[in-house]
Amino acid sequence: MKDREPLVMIVDDDDSVRDALADLLRSAGLESVTFANTRDMLSFSQPDRPACIVLDVQLPDLSGLDLQERLIASDQARPIVFISGFGDVPTTVRAMKAGAVDFLSKPLDADELLSAVTKAIEQDRARRAEARRLIEVTSLVDGLSARERDVLRGVSSGLMSKQIAFELGLTEITIKVHRANMMKKMRVGSIIDLIRLIEPIRDRL
Repeated sequence: MKDREPLVMIVDDDDSVRDALADLLRSAGLESVTFANTRDMLSFSQPDRPACIVLDVQLPDLSGLDLQERLIASDQARPIVFISGFGDVPTTVRAMKAGAVDFLSKPLDADELLSAVTKAIEQDRARRAEARRLIEVTSLVDGLSARERDVLRGVSSGLMSKQIAFELGLTEITIKVHRANMMKKMRVGSIIDLIRLIEPIRDRL
């Protein structure tokens, strides 16, 4: 499934910086939307598409670092590329520990910024792909019968059919039938493929 075109959200209180960044991204074929403060950024409806944030550290209302924390807390986190004319080591460390993709100093180097933005967008693409995969796997598991789910738990724990049969008080032949049906519903052809498929939700089986 092909994802939609990405969007870069620029947050900086300097009009000239916002315009310059938007022009640079446009020249690279990237769409952007700009905000002069964090308040406007927070009120923006998050797009259902790959996205990242180019975020100034020093802002008039909420700082870039505080915005980063708020987005993480509200489960709206997107990959962030921080920019600052007053970067220091503690600020950089705090931003990177919280998951920032990069921390760039002003005046910005165009190639460095585009490289960081590209990396951030790819991170968000991967996050979205993993979220879709999680939904798909959960849907497949939800389609199993109660007994097939029991067998799935046993298989995911490394048990053989004979061991699962003993635990469930059933015959080995019955377990093999349930396992075959379970594998078909999960759309996999081998145990290795099954284990790889359910890995994201293994703890919730």
